[in-house]
Amino acid sequence: MKSSPKKLTELHHEMVHSEMMKVNSHVQRKQGDWVINSLMVEGCAVPFKYKRQKLYKDLKGRRVNLTYYPATETVGEIAFEIMKVVRIKIA
Repeated sequence: MKSSPKKLTELHHEMVHSEMMKVNSHVQRKQGDWVINSLMVEGCAVPFKYKRQKLYKDLKGRRVNLTYYPATETVGEIAFEIMKVVRIKIA
């Protein structure tokens, strides 16, 4: 089932949709059966994270449309702000 960003943001008010964001950095690492992807986008100091079951093509330098919501991740008793990506598409 394809989800539209407009429907997602109307259903979940804390969600944000941004278009044409330029990816400065894209890192993929294995964690169990999943591949954790971390993106840094131009103009934002907070990483965008999402999981996939397979490696994905490198997005560095590409423009993407993201639907995400703010979250926190705790590492060693220190809380870090992240953006949890729900939907990503290459623009």
